[in-house]
Amino acid sequence: MKILYCYNEDWERDFVTERLTGHELVFVKGTLQEQHELPADAEALSLFVNSSASAELLGKLPALKLIATRSTGYDHIDTNYAKEKGIAVAYVPTYGENTVAEFAFALLLSLSRKICDAYDQVRTTGSFSQLELRGFDLKGKTIGIVGTGHIGMHAIAMARGFDMRILAYDVKENAEAAGRLGFSYLPFEELLAQSDILSLHAPYNERTHHMINRESIKKMKRGSILINTARGGLVESEALVAALEDGTVAGAGLDVLEGEGFMDNEVALLASEAPQVEDLKRALANQYFIDHPRVIVTPHNAYNTREAIERILGTTCENIVSFAQSRPIHLIP
Repeated sequence: MKILYCYNEDWERDFVTERLTGHELVFVKGTLQEQHELPADAEALSLFVNSSASAELLGKLPALKLIATRSTGYDHIDTNYAKEKGIAVAYVPTYGENTVAEFAFALLLSLSRKICDAYDQVRTTGSFSQLELRGFDLKGKTIGIVGTGHIGMHAIAMARGFDMRILAYDVKENAEAAGRLGFSYLPFEELLAQSDILSLHAPYNERTHHMINRESIKKMKRGSILINTARGGLVESEALVAALEDGTVAGAGLDVLEGEGFMDNEVALLASEAPQVEDLKRALANQYFIDHPRVIVTPHNAYNTREAIERILGTTCENIVSFAQSRPIHLIP
């Protein structure tokens, strides 16, 4: 197969080349949308979540048979177009369940113990005063886990280690895991009302879009903490701004943001002939989060460990090889 591979780091090329021997590889650095020319005869495409596989871009690859995304989520791909054209879409079902859950707790601990504030104080002023650095224990607090897939279950296991009370919400409840790990499922609104900390681990789709919105935030326990390492679109940005302003949400750890693609390329947004009002509002909200003293923003980095990246690349190569051998695996539902 002729494979168009959009890569980010140079070492990926050697890793992938070694595992895809016998195939013709065309490497392009960066995202799909950054490429001026695309090989029209490419039969497979491998990309990451920062690449937008829109119908317009996919239309430039008429021979395409497979899209192998190097991610669990696939909302960056126009799956309707792919289905219409008979293009299979393979994903990486698991790679960073512990990795992302660990990062969620890193954000939570950074907020609960004011680690960023303490570091900045010592580094910038040399002061070892503890007056403004008092935090709170996780032990005994109630954490609400939204989404009990692979990552959510690892977050639950970690919360047990901190001796927290654990609640969960998922459209598909896992009674066996609840009994084994000692957590309780609740309806979404009840979970919001009881949680001191809310950690999002749900997939992004039409049903979960803005599940944290103006109305749902009204149900949240006042002074709660929000952690989002899933997808930015789960949270309505303007609603979170308002909640931080009025104290409903005391702080947030955000590894993902709505419209985060513009954060590295504000010029593209400003240069647009007709920028969308919603995009501009999200860009302003994101800057508000970055500047807020009780919000920690990180650059979609929860997945980013050496071990997780190697698992992602290894599974992606398996997906491509299996498809080429007419035994496809890990196709999207």
